[in-house]
Amino acid sequence: MNYFSSQFKLGILGGGQLGKMLLAETRKYDIYTLVLDPSNEAPCKLSCNEFFQGDLMDYDTVYNFGKRADVVTIEIENINVDALESLEKEGVKVYPSSNTLRIIQNKSTQKLFYVDHNIPTADFSRFAYKDEIFTAIENESLSFPFVWKSAQFGYDGNGVKIVKTYSDLDGLSPDACITETLIPFETELAVIVARSVSGKVSTYPVVEMEFHPEANQVEYVLCPARINSEIAKKAQLIALRTSASFNHVGLLAVEMFLTKSGDILVNEVAPRPHNSGHFSIEASYTSQYEQHLRAILDLPLGNSESKQSAVMVNLVGAEDYKGKVVYKNIESILALDGVTPHIYGKRETRPFRKMGHVTIVNSDLSRARVIAEKVKKTIEVISE
Repeated sequence: MNYFSSQFKLGILGGGQLGKMLLAETRKYDIYTLVLDPSNEAPCKLSCNEFFQGDLMDYDTVYNFGKRADVVTIEIENINVDALESLEKEGVKVYPSSNTLRIIQNKSTQKLFYVDHNIPTADFSRFAYKDEIFTAIENESLSFPFVWKSAQFGYDGNGVKIVKTYSDLDGLSPDACITETLIPFETELAVIVARSVSGKVSTYPVVEMEFHPEANQVEYVLCPARINSEIAKKAQLIALRTSASFNHVGLLAVEMFLTKSGDILVNEVAPRPHNSGHFSIEASYTSQYEQHLRAILDLPLGNSESKQSAVMVNLVGAEDYKGKVVYKNIESILALDGVTPHIYGKRETRPFRKMGHVTIVNSDLSRARVIAEKVKKTIEVISE
């Protein structure tokens, strides 16, 4: 099929920043795009050929949107999977598949999948509703501390909490959830695997993630991770095994814990471009967004190696600000070597909302990390 300057149409479910960065690649190739998002002010709106506003969890909305496209992909997991399954049966190509997405959407199902496929992961328990946790604690089958995760609809640190006392359970969703053993990890790692329709596979270098202690969001991503080659190889092999088990098409971001004893445990996965791969726009020969496009269209995969070391800094809304966004001191960071800001196009800020990111490239990773710290302390995402 001719994808370039043709009648071919690519549908993207979700119109956030990941879709916006993917659209930069479709523009490069002159691929016609359709986007569906609930918000009329979605970052993708001005970058696609056709924009549709609608509920991503509504069957008819997703189904009717998908019928307009030749290939459908996602930039967010919270999609009506039944609609995707119907589209597949009628010949629309959907990547990742409805089957893959159905497993990943639910953290309980996702964890059982790891067990069934011998993928190392933290010990866990499943609960139909939160109140069952109290019974488990009373029966001593669960003890503090542990990690609570909502079974569905978590994102950007929402739906995850470390529970140390009974009071930490206050205010959590009463619905289905899982609890995990609190892992004494050394660091958090991630590997992005690209897999094409015809089964060709490529991996990006292992990255290291540093998290904000309060928001439970990634604050910095360092590439390459500061680990030895043996650990890096082990992480990539586990990511490849996870990818093979899902038989996915497109990108699969595999987030992992490196324990103090040197074990690697899979935390969770995302079947799409991912925060841990933003660095690739400036630092890799082929960005994760171009690679995702190549994979779902079954084009030859690009070179996923890095040209330089890089650190990515997330720009999130300051804690005490809500309203029309202002990026304070952005001119100052533009004066620093190797710094490239990405502003997502969200007009309204709120505490810890992802509003953009900054990538710092440098031949010396430690130097890039120093500059990243300066960027973080300089720029402020506030409101008018």
